[in-house]
Amino acid sequence: MKNIKKNLFGYVSIALALCMVITAAFTAGTVSTADAESVKMTENVTIVTSPFTAAVQKVHGSVVGVNNYAMQTTINSYPYYGFGFGFGFGNPYGGNPYGGQGEAETQEVLQGSGSGVVVAKGYVVTNYHVIEDSTRLEVVVEEQVYPAQLMGTDEAKDLAVVYVEGLEVEPVVLGDSDALLIGDWAICIGNPLGFAGTTTVGIISALNREISGNATDAYGKRTTNTMIQTDAAINSGNSGGGMVNVAGELIGIPSLNYSNSSYSGATIEGIGMAIPINVAKPLIQDVLDGKGNVQSAPSNASITSGGKPRIGVTVTNMNTNHYAVAQGLLPTGAYISEVESGAPADKAGIQVGDIVVEIDGKRISNTSEMTGYLQSKQAGDVVTVKVYRVEGGLDNVQGNNIPDGEYIELKVTLAMLDEVNQ
Repeated sequence: MKNIKKNLFGYVSIALALCMVITAAFTAGTVSTADAESVKMTENVTIVTSPFTAAVQKVHGSVVGVNNYAMQTTINSYPYYGFGFGFGFGNPYGGNPYGGQGEAETQEVLQGSGSGVVVAKGYVVTNYHVIEDSTRLEVVVEEQVYPAQLMGTDEAKDLAVVYVEGLEVEPVVLGDSDALLIGDWAICIGNPLGFAGTTTVGIISALNREISGNATDAYGKRTTNTMIQTDAAINSGNSGGGMVNVAGELIGIPSLNYSNSSYSGATIEGIGMAIPINVAKPLIQDVLDGKGNVQSAPSNASITSGGKPRIGVTVTNMNTNHYAVAQGLLPTGAYISEVESGAPADKAGIQVGDIVVEIDGKRISNTSEMTGYLQSKQAGDVVTVKVYRVEGGLDNVQGNNIPDGEYIELKVTLAMLDEVNQ
């Protein structure tokens, strides 16, 4: 009995001790109303800024939106399946020209949107693919829309310049992309997916990346451009925007991105390309000097016969179905298969294997155009012949492994061939 009482007393003592500990814990954690009123939130008086803040504030307003409008035809009809009169599908009694009944409706639609950067008062540089095939252009600044006029393009470099009358936006300062180093900061500003003024930051990942796109030069040869690679996010709509350094100077024009794409079975993230600003400067300067290069295709000269001067070459057409031409490895033009010794072409330095692509600024895409233009000239006239030349000539090229060539301009003085041979 004594043992039972002793054990019971011990259990009671332990329980009382636990209650006292718990009560003390709650009491210690209690804050009175007076104490609560005396507690004040600490004010953060430290202002933390990034190395990008000043640069972004300097140029953010200079990056604008660019809208591309084009005409689009839609068909509101149902097909007519006629089998009579040998006409097959389509309505033999009329209807729209697309083979169905009803009317074809053509209207202007927003073909796409991109970005641009104000580089001088009223002048905006952007990508060529942003304004390509447009019937009307707009520049958007803080939801205000301005009509824009195309002033100059360089399709091969994916560049364009437009002008907006009365655009009161501060131009950016053009930097020097040749001074960039791998590891430098890169700040990209644009309108991806319609989110105006989106700013992303990364570094210069690589310089002089050789990128071959779908664009071709004026003579049909696919172009390869050197680009700035960055890991700053570049998304759809960033095209034509600005890449700036921490000084707020424009160093590049974002053009391509490989984000969320797959290459060789591997997922690629954070690889964007920008056109170096030094590449864009010549086009910008030409436009500012009133030398915008928005041109229509030159008309073909008619072919004439009779005693007309020649330059002393034999030419053949480039086969447009040949792999090298179809893939843009070689331009279209008049191929020089023979140069007569002592003739004007020989004296000017034209060689076998050259491809004539232009004479006096006129596009030459075949032998007829070349012959027609030259026969419109007189003996003694000096013409500027632009040729595309692969070192060593095309006859020495094995298979489709065609190296890059260069465009060369040569001055040729026309003469009557019989006079040349005397």
